[in-house]
Amino acid sequence: KFAFAPVMIRPGSAVKKNKKQAPSPKGPRAAPGKKAELKKPDLKDFIDNKDYAGAIALLEFERRARETRGNSLMWLAFAYFHNGEYRKAMGLYDELMGKPGYDQALHVYKACCLYALCEYDSAREEAEKGPYADGLKVRILFHVAHKLNDEQEMMKYHEHSPPEGLGDSIEDQLCLAAIQYLRAHYQDATDVYKRLLLENRDNLALNVYVAMCYYKLDYYDVGLEILQVYLAQEPTSVTAVNLKACSHYQLYNGKAAEAELKVLQNASTSGDIYQDHDLLRHNLVVFRNGENALQVLPHLMETIPEAKLNLILYYLRREEVTDAFALTKDLEPTVPREYILKGVVYAALGQQTGSLEHLKMAQQLFQLVGASASECDTIPGRQSMASCFMLLRQYEDVLVYLKSIKAYFPNDDDFNWNYGLACAAAHDYREAIEALLMVQSERYRSEFTYITWLARCYIMNNEPQRAWETYSRVETSNDTVNLLQLIANDCYKMGHFYFACKAFDVLERIDPDPEFSDGKRGAAIGVFQKVVAKQESTDKLQEVVRLLRNTNNPQTEYMVNRVIRKWAQENRVQLP
Repeated sequence: KFAFAPVMIRPGSAVKKNKKQAPSPKGPRAAPGKKAELKKPDLKDFIDNKDYAGAIALLEFERRARETRGNSLMWLAFAYFHNGEYRKAMGLYDELMGKPGYDQALHVYKACCLYALCEYDSAREEAEKGPYADGLKVRILFHVAHKLNDEQEMMKYHEHSPPEGLGDSIEDQLCLAAIQYLRAHYQDATDVYKRLLLENRDNLALNVYVAMCYYKLDYYDVGLEILQVYLAQEPTSVTAVNLKACSHYQLYNGKAAEAELKVLQNASTSGDIYQDHDLLRHNLVVFRNGENALQVLPHLMETIPEAKLNLILYYLRREEVTDAFALTKDLEPTVPREYILKGVVYAALGQQTGSLEHLKMAQQLFQLVGASASECDTIPGRQSMASCFMLLRQYEDVLVYLKSIKAYFPNDDDFNWNYGLACAAAHDYREAIEALLMVQSERYRSEFTYITWLARCYIMNNEPQRAWETYSRVETSNDTVNLLQLIANDCYKMGHFYFACKAFDVLERIDPDPEFSDGKRGAAIGVFQKVVAKQESTDKLQEVVRLLRNTNNPQTEYMVNRVIRKWAQENRVQLP
């Protein structure tokens, strides 16, 4: 099943990239009839209100007016950084480092800017020049090591004691929890956040982090309950409202999720909250089931990793497998869903092109996820193992895994399709019929694969009449002949000779192939034999004789006139 994935803001990351906000107007209102007294805004108010655009406007004004303020450039760099304008912040740090006797901690601050710009090698190099001091250097190097997949370096900072390693400070523990989260160790991250929350009840943002972990653990209701503590104080927080919308998307649908974002749109001063926040623009595409995907997602792939994954999903849902593969082939998966997505793309391409190499790669990717200790007992993990065994054609093993999660997909067309085909391939035809009939998608039900497997299941379950009715409802096409051949051969094999004869008769009229004529005569003899044994009604024999008269063949005439008609006369059965 191809489902779009909404994105939540990660702990410690910027909500927006290089987006400018209009400064919030500050100052007292004038009483009616009085001239307003102009009062210079206070920088502390801007910072406390997280109005970094306002802080920038004030500090830049003071800079141009040559007004003196202690550490003004440091404050300006701080505001630029938190406003997502990392290069401007970096420029100010460079300016400060050009002065003699500068604070060596500026190297670490600059490294934070480089990290935010995804320039990880440069961030590491710059951070190494700074002092350990308050632990920021260790934290930034720890995160850089994660981004560069340097496990040895990560272990060094994790195992060493301060100042060269992580300690027990709240900042260091938040750093550790964020890495656990990014490495998909959500339970470990939850444990850290919950412990910190018990020790720091007033730090409401910790509720958001705990809620994010519960979201990743699929406990959406629990996450929403915890998130509400923060939303009660910060109802227009982009991070929190976005998380609530994502949870509603998982619990309900895209419309319910989009409705949760209206509070942000109503509170926005710029007019269009989605243009100000890449994250929200991305998720709006997801909530609207891929609408405007090609206009939005390609431009966000460098800043939001999920944008690339969702674009791949978009192509898959449109059956544009080649475009999906072009984005996937260079994808180095790091978390289970990325392995699964890559496996799905390789499987789709392998089935489309007949490439055994791609099918083998898909099988290995599915097996990696399904056999892993962390995923083997999850629903995606069991789906992965089922997909692995499906590609290996080990259908009994497929059913072991699908049956274990069947209760979670009562009305899921994709699950019922796969479960039905696996049951059919494993010769459990009654169960296969039940599953296939639960598929509601008209697109799925009109596919030739679905129709032929359903017809075969009917025949093997001794319901040939329903198989013939299935054929009767199909519009004439190139696949019709293949369906008739399946009905004719399977009915003949199962002893349903009447419907085999009808199918061979239609085939003979389409193509006068001797094989169809022979099959028709053989099926007719089968019907005659059953009538003689009183296992079939004489009405069927009468219809079969009419079908045989359509064939201009001496053997057929001999069979009708000398064998069947003679028996009919002796048993007072009227024939046409």
